[in-house]
Amino acid sequence: MKLEKIVKITGKIELKTGLHIGAGNDSIHIGGVDNAVIKDPVTKKPYIPGSSIKGKIRTLLEWATGRAGDSNPFATTKDDDPIARIFGNGSNSGKYKVYKGGSTRASFSDCQLSEENNKKLEEIGYTEIKTEVTIDRISGTAAGAGPRSTERVSAGAKFDFEVTYKVFDKQDEENLELLLLGMKLLEYDALGGSTSRGYGRISFKDVTIEGSNKRFDDIKINNDSFKKWEFKGER
Repeated sequence: MKLEKIVKITGKIELKTGLHIGAGNDSIHIGGVDNAVIKDPVTKKPYIPGSSIKGKIRTLLEWATGRAGDSNPFATTKDDDPIARIFGNGSNSGKYKVYKGGSTRASFSDCQLSEENNKKLEEIGYTEIKTEVTIDRISGTAAGAGPRSTERVSAGAKFDFEVTYKVFDKQDEENLELLLLGMKLLEYDALGGSTSRGYGRISFKDVTIEGSNKRFDDIKINNDSFKKWEFKGER
């Protein structure tokens, strides 16, 4: 196996609605926010973890290509499977140890706030607090423990986006299009938490692809987009 080239995909992620990716803090602070967003420990500014983008695009592509099954990531013994090649095999135990497809092709960087919108966001503290309450459908009154406050990055914020993609052979070159289709799917879906309530709608802006003649704006989703990569047969 020889590395032929590394393709670099860069651009901006612009928030169309507020984004919440949780910090994983289970402690409760009186008068504080119930659900805080993840922030850089040094700058205290919110960012989008590369793992969040990778995981969501992988999930969408597993659905689109018929690979979604149980709650675990797709795993296979086939070295040429496109999902396993792009994102890594879904299991490191049992029979899937025989997978020898090599290095995970796509590497997603954490997305930091773009400098171009830092001043505007700094004025409002980078985030907003949204208070929500569960309504009893019968009585029409608040149910449960009452209002909960959720922190989210405000709509309009932009983040710097970067993915590097390793190409070892012709199949990797072809699979690059599948990765770009996954990015398009993410624009149709949403990122982070509470997406069914309108959070996390995003769009990719100013996307450049170094090392390939593909253009993100030329990628379209239709009924035939994923036929080439549909899952058939045994794992």
